[in-house]
Amino acid sequence: MMNVNVEKCVGCGQCAKDCFPRDIEIVNGKAKINNVSCIKCGHCIAICPKDAVWTDEYNMEDVKEYNEEEFLVDSDKLLNFIKFRRTVRQFKDKEVEQEKVLKIIEAGRYTQTGSNMQDVSFTVVREGLQELRGLTLESLKKKGEELLGKLTPQTMRFKRYAEMWIKMYEDFKSNNEDNSKEKDKLFFNAPVVIVVTAKMEVNGALASSNMELMTNALGLGTLFSGFFVMAAQDNKKIMDFLEVGEGKKIITCMILGYPDVKYFRTVPRKKADITWK
Repeated sequence: MMNVNVEKCVGCGQCAKDCFPRDIEIVNGKAKINNVSCIKCGHCIAICPKDAVWTDEYNMEDVKEYNEEEFLVDSDKLLNFIKFRRTVRQFKDKEVEQEKVLKIIEAGRYTQTGSNMQDVSFTVVREGLQELRGLTLESLKKKGEELLGKLTPQTMRFKRYAEMWIKMYEDFKSNNEDNSKEKDKLFFNAPVVIVVTAKMEVNGALASSNMELMTNALGLGTLFSGFFVMAAQDNKKIMDFLEVGEGKKIITCMILGYPDVKYFRTVPRKKADITWK
């Protein structure tokens, strides 16, 4: 429930004005939150100049007062930071600290969600990486064999992927025998995988984007594995292993660790496809 400290409230009406579901009204010179259509977005907490709004549903210790020195990000530096990011497929044999993993997840937790659903969940895989690798490659092998068995002119362009998946599985089985990691083309020997799930795809995608920015800010690198997401589709073994919540689906798979590669510059891109009206 959202609450108002009437002793602090001065009835300025800023909370009511900014409340999208119109759940706040000014009564006798004080803000009154009806908690009927409220979506617990927290705008009223953020906008109150007197810090008079609070909630017993979340931890109010999460709330931080704004100050320019700690909150303001230079726009040019941010753009360069985004341009410089690279997908990483070479990782050092080095563990990622727990506090860094939690900070990456924190960036996802604070990402906006539609109607403030906060439906995004995170599964961190470390100890179970080898098991997840096996389940994933087994699924990809099956999909590859099915694809090769019914190639058409429309699906011919996927033939190389099907052959790659089968080869990856074969390499995995042989690597199991000699404990070699040289041919890991799925997780690239990274020490951590974070699987992002959500009820709404856009919520998980937005969270993943912010998580990637935090990953790079922490000196780590990441790869979003489309192969894994494809392998996990309709795969009960993988879904059960990850303990995916009811009504949720896998949105992204973030493979992360310390990069074992160094880049020196940004790269070119197509011109922006913009329509001005």
